[in-house]
Amino acid sequence: MLKHNLNNSYYTNTNTSVRNLLLVPKPFFSGGGNASSAVTTRKNTIITRRNRVVLRRRSASTGVIKAVLTADEKSTTTVKAVVTVLQTVGGALTHLGLSRGIDDIVDVFGKTLLVELVAAELDTKSGLEKATIKSYARRTGKDDNETYYETTFEIPNEFGEIGAVLIQNGHLKEMFMKNIVFNGSIEITCNSWIHPKSSNPEKRVFFCNKSYLPTETPSGLEKYRQKELEALRGDGRGERKTADRIYDYDFYNDLGDPDSDDDLARPVLGGPVHPYPRRCRTGRPRTKKDPLSESPSSKIYVPRDEAFSEVKNMTFSANTVYSALHALVPSLQSTVLSSDGFPHFTAIDTLFNEGIELPNNPTTGLLGNIIPRLVKAIADSDNVLHFETPEFIDRDKFAWFRDAEFARETLAGVNPCCIKLVTEWPLKSNLDPEVYGPAESAITTELVELEIGGCTTVEKALEQKTLFMLDYHDVFLPYVSKVRELKGTTLYGSRTLFYLTSCGTLRPVAIELTRPPIDGKPQWKQAFTPSWDATGVWLWRLAKSHVLAHDSGYHQLVSHWMRTHCSTEPYIIATNRQLSAMHPIYRFLHPHLRYTMEINALARGALINANGIIESAFSPGKYSMELSSDAYDQLWQFNLEALPADLIHRGIAVEDSTAPHGLKLAIEDYPYANDGLLIWDAIKQWVTDYVAYYYQEPSLVNSDSELQAWWTEIRTVGHGDKKDEPWWPELKTPDDLIGILTTIIWVASGQHAALNFGQFDFGAYFPNRPTIARTQMPTEEPNDEETKQFLERPDDFLLKSFPSQVQATVVMAIIDVLSTHSPDEEYIGEEIQPYWADDKVINAAFERFNGRMKVIEGIIDARNADTNLRNRAGAGVVPYQLLKPFSGPGVTGKGVPNSISI
Repeated sequence: MLKHNLNNSYYTNTNTSVRNLLLVPKPFFSGGGNASSAVTTRKNTIITRRNRVVLRRRSASTGVIKAVLTADEKSTTTVKAVVTVLQTVGGALTHLGLSRGIDDIVDVFGKTLLVELVAAELDTKSGLEKATIKSYARRTGKDDNETYYETTFEIPNEFGEIGAVLIQNGHLKEMFMKNIVFNGSIEITCNSWIHPKSSNPEKRVFFCNKSYLPTETPSGLEKYRQKELEALRGDGRGERKTADRIYDYDFYNDLGDPDSDDDLARPVLGGPVHPYPRRCRTGRPRTKKDPLSESPSSKIYVPRDEAFSEVKNMTFSANTVYSALHALVPSLQSTVLSSDGFPHFTAIDTLFNEGIELPNNPTTGLLGNIIPRLVKAIADSDNVLHFETPEFIDRDKFAWFRDAEFARETLAGVNPCCIKLVTEWPLKSNLDPEVYGPAESAITTELVELEIGGCTTVEKALEQKTLFMLDYHDVFLPYVSKVRELKGTTLYGSRTLFYLTSCGTLRPVAIELTRPPIDGKPQWKQAFTPSWDATGVWLWRLAKSHVLAHDSGYHQLVSHWMRTHCSTEPYIIATNRQLSAMHPIYRFLHPHLRYTMEINALARGALINANGIIESAFSPGKYSMELSSDAYDQLWQFNLEALPADLIHRGIAVEDSTAPHGLKLAIEDYPYANDGLLIWDAIKQWVTDYVAYYYQEPSLVNSDSELQAWWTEIRTVGHGDKKDEPWWPELKTPDDLIGILTTIIWVASGQHAALNFGQFDFGAYFPNRPTIARTQMPTEEPNDEETKQFLERPDDFLLKSFPSQVQATVVMAIIDVLSTHSPDEEYIGEEIQPYWADDKVINAAFERFNGRMKVIEGIIDARNADTNLRNRAGAGVVPYQLLKPFSGPGVTGKGVPNSISI
């Protein structure tokens, strides 16, 4: 994490008398992001009066606290400011050019960094702005990766409270400004890129520490507040440059590359044909063959202050993802790995035991420094890709074979939010039978009762709520014909039925695979059940591998990408366009919206793009993003992204005021739901405390012009294809705001963590979660030769259905990186944002939030130790830790970051 350090010797050795005389709060920190996110809380401000500097802190419990610096009787007060600039990742190289040398020379003359103080209030007599106070900061020192610039101001008594600071960068290169510290103690945190005035003479504004609702804005800052928002919105024209800070919307029209190959053309996502959330606009030129699509680019624009990879260390998530996508994957594809399947199961084991030697070139040579967990040096000039053994396989090498584990992972695996209660019988498709064939399911009452007949009947099971289903039938079936035209893959629609046993575990009952009418052949469907004969056992295993491929694809395209990454980007754009950095809700959301846009841009460039990782290795192939769009159109609702509402909607829970969290679960031992509700309730209480502090009158929510514009833009622009849906929550009261904020924060933190950080543990040994099925079931269109092969070597038949060597290894490398916490990960509830730290009310609320997260850690540990909870404890079972709030670095299978940071 980028942290200031006011104990730095540079500060402690200067202005000691000032530090001793000022009654100051703890150091505080705004958390980065755009420039106007410079610290702006309700508490700390510098005020000049007659012969003293006053630090004012507003507190609900103590009123106004004053700290006085006595000065000689005079008409001005001297204030010292130190500006800290960070050396960025790669800066040691990029700053060696000619312009850097010129900047160093100009720094000697002290005219490169203009600092300007802005009064908070207008002149009471004239009603005009008070003149700003200007001074150039001179470079005075350096410590590690920080450079310091220093200046002093003579502030007239009548100037009053300082409301903002303007900065102009006179260097030839941009710089990353960390903070401005006044008199060694009062900090304005910037964490923002400052463009050189040669490229844009506009000065940057950083507001002081108070948070203001729009109607509370000091008169001297109203113009700056509005002007900054206008700058962030842009005018919607032109191609974005790297240095731009503009947040605007566009369709997903940059996933294809039709100019390179007609087969790489992809439809535009967003709009009536393919509804989808909006992404950040880049304004790149359109392709020649498709005027609706943008040309691809090796570097995709994100607003400058969303680009953290140059500021964080080299193990920051964006750096590792970029390295894996642009260096490691091409190296793997150029090795001796085959596009055929693995010849035997022991060949899969060699990926963990021996590894794969990578080509000897400068690119792969650097990978050992960036992703050392994956790429290890085996000699002076050689590198090998060597996978760590995932905990799942380390605990029980044969767990992937077991039906019990197959069922358990629907509740405690990496995609635990799709299982739903069966409420209607018989099962039927909602698709057009004229196109897709008869709607009735092959899973009949008679078949089910053969499996559960010793326990109950279907009628009683429905009444007792003990039948559950993974339903990938209607979402996949429309794509079966198209996907089967692609080389090296196949597809079915599928349903998997489970029965809830008396000990609280799920038991697989039946799998249905369906192919629609195709090539003049009628619909084919078949139900497979656990069997006690050899042929039936292997058919069941093959059917499971198809379902797992469906679950893997749905997980990546819908649960993970669409419901977290993609749906959150409009929240980020609207927050920066409509909420001033002085707004308390901007400050509250900002930690949960950081880092996401840069990760999403990397995904558009190499993961979800035409012929990218997802299309190359997952079942829907080139139709992956179309399927994601269909799922958004048919399934996504903002109100159902709230965890309690989602559980109720899937039939997993009913409201019950006497039950924990106000919900009674149909599956009592449901680790994702049990632990998720702990996180949800803690977030909601923290949100409630915060909202109550700033919106003490209910009418303030409805009258907050910025807040209303923010919510309107999310609904009608960011998710504009859903703008007329009746399920959008209103935003009129504090309770409405609490529900909306809790949902956004849950999606960005707990929900994403549950779907992301278990990918390596559950998916690295890919037989447990194959990403693709490459061969049809041997019973679909049996022929003598295929039947003979299946009967003689059924394990070979299964291996041929699994991903190829290249597909499997590339996915394993990517999910290793995606499952990794960087050393500077920022976890939910771990550390207070410093601009709240000295406010007694907010600080106390956060301390309760932090304390609750620590309690949740203990509760989850206790649950994992309870062998009566068989979905999270038992012989060889990986304990469910994905929603434990905190973690160390690396692939840990736990930890809930503040935001979608990978």
